Amino acid sequence: MGVPIYLGKNAFLWLYAARYKHVDLWDKGLLTQRAGLLFKKKWKNRYIKMAEMQEASPLEKKVAEQIEYYFGDHNLPRDKFLKEQIQLDDGWVTLETMIKFNRLKCLTTDFNIIINSLRKSKTGLLEINEDKTKIRRCPEKPLPELNEEYKDAVKHKSVYIKGFPTETTLDEIQEWLHGKGKIESIQMRRNLQKNFKGSIFLILDSEESAKQFVARPDLQSFKDNEMSVLLKEAYVAKKIEERKRLRAEAKAKAKHEKEEKQKRAEDEEMKSLDEQMGCLLKFSGDLEQTSREDFHDLFSGHGQIKWIDFVRGAKEGTILFKSNAKEALNKAKEASGGDLKINGKDVKWEVLGGDVEKETLKKMIENQQESLNKRKGGWKHGGRGRGGRREQGGRSQGKVQYQGKKTTFDSDDDAGEAANVSPKKRVLEEGNGKDSGEPAAKQVKTENGSEK
Repeated sequence: MGVPIYLGKNAFLWLYAARYKHVDLWDKGLLTQRAGLLFKKKWKNRYIKMAEMQEASPLEKKVAEQIEYYFGDHNLPRDKFLKEQIQLDDGWVTLETMIKFNRLKCLTTDFNIIINSLRKSKTGLLEINEDKTKIRRCPEKPLPELNEEYKDAVKHKSVYIKGFPTETTLDEIQEWLHGKGKIESIQMRRNLQKNFKGSIFLILDSEESAKQFVARPDLQSFKDNEMSVLLKEAYVAKKIEERKRLRAEAKAKAKHEKEEKQKRAEDEEMKSLDEQMGCLLKFSGDLEQTSREDFHDLFSGHGQIKWIDFVRGAKEGTILFKSNAKEALNKAKEASGGDLKINGKDVKWEVLGGDVEKETLKKMIENQQESLNKRKGGWKHGGRGRGGRREQGGRSQGKVQYQGKKTTFDSDDDAGEAANVSPKKRVLEEGNGKDSGEPAAKQVKTENGSEK
C-alpha cells in the first residue's frame, strides 16, 4: 500500500513505502522534506505536461489566441500601453492588467481559465510565473527587428479582402476564416469616423501560405456578398494605377472645364459686342496737347463715356460710350454750334460700325486686360503709399486718373473691381463679369487599422 500525499490543488500522488524508508512518517501521512520536494517537482512537471496534452476547449482556444495576439509580432510593437507595462517588471504583466483589455474581458476574467488556456497552447509564445499571477512573452522568442527586410517579408505574406458588409464584426470574420489558413493577424480597415470600411488585411505565417490562401475557392463569397481577395502587393499596385487614372481623369476634366469656361467667356464677349454695337466713336487730328480729360469735358452732359483708348500725343484714339455714340456726337455738335473741335483744333469724328467696330472692341478688350494686369501688379506692394491708399479708398477715390497707356474707367471703384477678377478676357459691360470658377475637388484618403 502507498501513502497519499497532497502536493497541491487538484494533484494527489501515491508514494510507495518500498522506495523511501521513513516508516515513522508514513503513519502520519508525511514525507521527509527532501523526498517531498523531489516528488512535488517531478509530479508538478508531469501535471503540467498532462494539462498541455489535453485538448483546449473552444473558449480556451479563443482566450489563448487573443492573448497571444496582444503579445504577437504585429500588435506588440504598436501597442503603446502594453509596451509600457512590459517595461515595469522584466516583461511580466499581471493578469489583473490583462483582463482590462476589452476583447479578453469579453471572453473571460477567470484567471484559472486564462492560465489553462495558455498551458494548452502549442505556440510556446508566453510563459507563466510561479504563482500564476503574471505572464510574459518568452525571452527565447524576442520581437523581430523592424527593418526593411522584415517589412518586405510582412508585405509579401499579407492579403487584402474586400466585400464585407459594414456591420460585420470581427468575430464573424474570424469564424469565416477559421480553418482556411494559419493567420497571424486580422486588421479591420476603418475610416476617420472609425466605421468599418468593409475590407481587411490579413497576415499569414509565410509568403507561400498567402499565395495558397488567395487561391482558395471558398473565399469567393461571404453572406452572399461577392468577395475580392488579392495579395497585398497586388492590391497596392492596383491602387497606384487607380490613383494615376483618377489624377489623369481629374486633369482632363479640369482642362475640359477650363476650355468650356473660356468658350463661355468668348460667347459672352461676342454677346457683349453685339449689345454694344454703335457705341464706338473714333477720332483723329492734331491732338498733341490733348488729354483724355479734355474728351470727358467735351462730351459731359451729352453721353456717358465708359472708357477712352488714347495715349497723350497720339494722332487718333477711340471712345466707348455706355449708350449710342452717334447720339452723343450729335448732341455735342449741337451744343458747340455744329462744328465740334477740341482745344480749338479740328478733329475728324467717325462712328464705327460693322466688322471694323467688332475688331476695335476686341482690341480694346485686350488693351483693357493688359492695363488691368499692370495695375494689379503695381498695387500688389502698394502698402501705405499712394497706390495702397487709393486701393483702400484714400484721397484720390472717385477721381479719374489719366496716365500712360492705361484704359481709364469712370471711377477707381470700377478699376478695383476689375483688378480682382481673374486675368482672362472680360465682357465689356458695366460692372464687369464675375469669375464663376469652382475650386478643384479634394480627395480624402483614409485607412485605419483595427485591433483584433
